[in-house]
Amino acid sequence: MRVKDLNKELLIRQKTIELVVKDGFDGLSMHKVAKAAGVSVNTIYLNFKNREDLIVQVYLGIVNEMDDMLLKGFDVYMNYAEGLKLQWKNRLAYCLKYPLEAQFAEQLRNTPLYLKVMNLQGRRLSATMQKFCANAIKNGQLKELTTEVYWAIAFGPLYQLIKFHQQKKSMSGKKFALTQEKLDEAFGQVIIALMP
Repeated sequence: MRVKDLNKELLIRQKTIELVVKDGFDGLSMHKVAKAAGVSVNTIYLNFKNREDLIVQVYLGIVNEMDDMLLKGFDVYMNYAEGLKLQWKNRLAYCLKYPLEAQFAEQLRNTPLYLKVMNLQGRRLSATMQKFCANAIKNGQLKELTTEVYWAIAFGPLYQLIKFHQQKKSMSGKKFALTQEKLDEAFGQVIIALMP
């Protein structure tokens, strides 16, 4: 029996991310991944059961790394504005450092497979954020909102600015680069919207 090669597995994961970002999930096949990674299809099957397992395992790996980065320096008992600002900083850093991984995760969220991976992934980030928000509400630093409305207000502006930055243009087609000044402007408006 052949032994797994960790370097090949990492290469397979990276090529899967690149192919999905470039061609979407419908265009992904084990043969395309094997060709891109310069390995045999059998090598992929040594590491992953099938195409779905490959996608799921790649996503779960991304989520684990993302959670580590998003929670760096974060504490559920932080002042709300300071904690949210740190979340923005960490999320921006992740998206800029790992743009393909962030895009892969976003693309997966728009597929039927997402429901399956939601049941498999850990709840470390969401549980931490729930405690953080509950403390902020208790301390009178945050309005009580439904989860979806809260997320749209708290993080939607950040992710839209990141998208403009990565595309290097705004929705009107004007050149766009994300600056600290623009981040601060958006963050200030978000805090106003979320304050009780």
